Amino acid sequence: MARPRSEKARQSVLAAMRRALASGYADVTIEGLALEAEVSKQTIYRWWPSKAAILGEALLEGELPAFELPVTDDLRADLRAVLSAQSPDAVALARALIEVTATDADLGLKLNARLAAPLREWTSMRLVQAVDASDVRADVDAAVVADQLIAIGSYSALVGGPMDAGKVDGMVDVILRGIEA
Repeated sequence: MARPRSEKARQSVLAAMRRALASGYADVTIEGLALEAEVSKQTIYRWWPSKAAILGEALLEGELPAFELPVTDDLRADLRAVLSAQSPDAVALARALIEVTATDADLGLKLNARLAAPLREWTSMRLVQAVDASDVRADVDAAVVADQLIAIGSYSALVGGPMDAGKVDGMVDVILRGIEA
């Protein structure tokens, strides 16, 4: 059975993870985290089962990476921009978060609530704007559309990378056909 965590050491490992993300998730190692946090690898493995689990907890408790969601008068362009905004590092992070969610359902639910909130808020605001412009039906459920955007991004991460322009256009066409006025 794992010993109770030293809160100072725990916070040190989580802070090391947040700093290491600046170089890219793929470059983060347990050895590097242990060295920077001044704890042993064994201590880290007693507290977390994987690098992804540390990432999940670090994101749950820390500041989230900043990203811009587009707001123009063109809903199609905004949806294209959202679905195209997956850098290789964002894909690696998404895959790690999917791993965390698959192995720790409670942490996954908390992460989803926190990480999806900006996209959910953007989708709601953007669809209100599109309804006002008579581009989208008033009965469209913004939460359902946001879930579709999240699902598309998650699937893209699972299959290994950002979608090409043709797939992005196809996904946007499907979404718009379902919600257009």
